[in-house]
Amino acid sequence: MQPVLSIDRPSTPHPCRWHQRATRVLAGVTLPDTPLIAQTIEHVRAVSEPYLFNHVMRSWLFAVTLAEQKGQPYDAEVLAVATLLHDLGLTKVADGPLRFEVEGANAAREFVLEEGLNERRAQLVWDSIALNSTPSICLHKEAEAALCVQGVGVDWGGWRYDSIPEASMARILEEFPRLGMKHYFAHAVGRIAEARPETTYDNFVRDFGERFVPDYHPPSMVDALFDAPFEE
Repeated sequence: MQPVLSIDRPSTPHPCRWHQRATRVLAGVTLPDTPLIAQTIEHVRAVSEPYLFNHVMRSWLFAVTLAEQKGQPYDAEVLAVATLLHDLGLTKVADGPLRFEVEGANAAREFVLEEGLNERRAQLVWDSIALNSTPSICLHKEAEAALCVQGVGVDWGGWRYDSIPEASMARILEEFPRLGMKHYFAHAVGRIAEARPETTYDNFVRDFGERFVPDYHPPSMVDALFDAPFEE
């Protein structure tokens, strides 16, 4: 399959636009190679714990593998940077008061805009990240967002695990080992549930708070309904 770029072509060549001949191979997967993607990899490596860096790299490799199977057109550069940046909300560069997906999406959009991505493609990166933990919505978005959440889903919950050829899975895990992913990810999300429970009432972080955080009391949408200022 030949990944394609978005149709909004600027009047002059974009410094981040991928030409199909610029590729790199990781764990046997052929990937696009652009200045933006290279910068994104180095940025994520610098701000992420090793287990988290390996997680986003595996997620990208899985997303590209699934994309090749689907044979649908997609923006390969947007898919790359969205998948690589999808967990910025678990790092110190995006540790703000909003739910962690939005904090990460905001930080990612700022990063890609500074690197020269146009507003439309930057917004697609934002959507892919902000919705990546809400697959019931994200799977029905643009191809890049849907592929992003599917690649993440393979590595996070094993969804569509059997869609990745056994040899490819082995090579990816060998090159980017999991490094205690389950334990460290649960700990990172538990910290959010403990420190900012108000950001977790309508996302999967609530599940980790209820399981691991003593005295965890997130806001309830039931309370919101019945506390609304109406008589009935």
